[in-house]
Amino acid sequence: MTRILLVDDQKLVRSGFALILSVEPDLEVVGEASDGAEAVRLTRQLRPDVVLMDVQMPEMDGIEATRHIVADDLAKVVILTTFDRDDYVYAGLSAGASGFLLKNADADHLVEAVRAVADGHALLAPEVTRRVIARMTAGAEASRSNASGASRPAGVTHAVADRLDTLTPRELEVLGLVGRGLSNAEIAARLFVGEATVKTHLSNVFSKLHLRDRVQAVVLAYEAGLILPGEPEGHPSG
Repeated sequence: MTRILLVDDQKLVRSGFALILSVEPDLEVVGEASDGAEAVRLTRQLRPDVVLMDVQMPEMDGIEATRHIVADDLAKVVILTTFDRDDYVYAGLSAGASGFLLKNADADHLVEAVRAVADGHALLAPEVTRRVIARMTAGAEASRSNASGASRPAGVTHAVADRLDTLTPRELEVLGLVGRGLSNAEIAARLFVGEATVKTHLSNVFSKLHLRDRVQAVVLAYEAGLILPGEPEGHPSG
């Protein structure tokens, strides 16, 4: 049973989500919160598996609430908002959210999203992903500066560059493909290796870069400029 906390300042919205989710035999709505501060308090008290989090709320907004919840490893968070705003997506993912959905997603998509995040998968609404990639990678340029032969993009902060330097060229390549949204099976096919090998590389990337999950890997790949504007889908730099 996946336990869910609903967070939205509109009771009607919370009631609608609760109605959709509560009819599923494997999902249980354990509580509702009307602002970010209450969300943090109830997450500590109720220990849900997944928090569906609105962005714009009084007292404490959803981004700050997500930051508190994730920092204390209390639950996984899905940002849910009516606002189709790239800055919300980036801020939410940077705060540690495991996914992002628009509130106009249909009922089946909402249910699938909760299940996917509960199982540890990353979740991004397809209609906003491409724009977020463009925003995060705007102005990035690749340069060869790593003695090991891996690529370090120009303009990357020393902190990010130092983290990237711990990766092998193949691990850096895997990180870039993850940033493009490829699954493990798709990465394996692209690199002509077994899926188990990809999982090993990805595990090494997570460990070396101290990443919690695939979403954090995606965000870091964008921030590091591993994907350049205008590149064909699935072809990261380096």
